[in-house]
Amino acid sequence: MSSAVSTSTHTSQAVLSLYRSLLRTSGKFEAYNFREYAVRRTRDGFRIHKDETDPRMIEILLKQGEEQLALLQRQTAISQMYKFDKVVVEAAPKKHVVPS
Repeated sequence: MSSAVSTSTHTSQAVLSLYRSLLRTSGKFEAYNFREYAVRRTRDGFRIHKDETDPRMIEILLKQGEEQLALLQRQTAISQMYKFDKVVVEAAPKKHVVPS
């Protein structure tokens, strides 16, 4: 029983680490639309499979997630080579206005 709990904890940590890495990498896209799509896709993918309990399926999903992370890392590296103008929906830096 102890090893099952240990394995479950290890798997949970691996899933959480993968999730954070995917979100962090998604945020590195220069283009707003690509960035938001990658974040939304990551969240949706994890939300769909949040109740998965089959260890084999979890391992398959982890492997797919790691492949997607590698793909995102390559794509963000390419994205950072090109600069895009800010889109209207992107938040502009807030100017600190001192009341007079």
